[in-house]
Amino acid sequence: MPTFTALRPLAVAAVFAAATLAGPAMADTKDTVRIGVTPGSHEEVMEVVREVAKEKGLTLEIVPFTDYVLPNTALADGDLDANSFQHQPYLDQQVKDRGFDLVSVGKNFVEPMGIYSQSVKSLDALPEGAQIAIPNDPTNGGRALLLLDAQGVIGLKDDVGLTPSPLDIAENPKNLEFTEVDAAQLPRVLPDVAAAAINTNYALEAGLNPLKDAVAIEKADSPYANIIVVQGKNADAPWVKTLVEAYQTPKVREFILERFQGAVVPAF
Repeated sequence: MPTFTALRPLAVAAVFAAATLAGPAMADTKDTVRIGVTPGSHEEVMEVVREVAKEKGLTLEIVPFTDYVLPNTALADGDLDANSFQHQPYLDQQVKDRGFDLVSVGKNFVEPMGIYSQSVKSLDALPEGAQIAIPNDPTNGGRALLLLDAQGVIGLKDDVGLTPSPLDIAENPKNLEFTEVDAAQLPRVLPDVAAAAINTNYALEAGLNPLKDAVAIEKADSPYANIIVVQGKNADAPWVKTLVEAYQTPKVREFILERFQGAVVPAF
């Protein structure tokens, strides 16, 4: 598992100890916000948000993470003030599994998940017993299976919700085999499998264009809009309102549309 090296534990502890001694007002009057993101689209967009936020008197310190686990842990521990990398179903699962007091305060964009392959040009061409790689977390793994179900490649049991697992596959006419892999590593294993379901931020980082390279892709109206997340106690803080307002501006929206050309879709 990647280690989080961006934070200096002693310095962070000192900062948060000072904030604690200063009392609750410190959180309400914050003028510098540490926000966690994953590399690629989230980090690129947040750079633009930082420009807008600065005009509103809020300084953003962007902290990149290389996986989907640590940003919520760091936020729950107080090493971050906010994060922007996940969709609501993933946050819900994290809250359920780990008891985090984390809440969504605004939507940012949708990254339609794609299925990629270096050996076939369509899902119909998948051979018997082909190996398919999917993310190893319940929400994104389930998302991949739902996409394959929508494409008619497999059939899922009824009422599986948004988090089906391979155990929920009711129909598998080609006897496909599913391998669960850390989401960030999926582009690397692509040469070794028949196909892989890759989240768009990691696909873009690996030089894959979802609109050109994916053999199947989610519709843009999927329920997986990404969100801005903070600790529950800070949900109504003025700096949170400023952060969301800075994100949901025409300048940021136009950047997303021009930079990603439909591979990333604004959700605000």
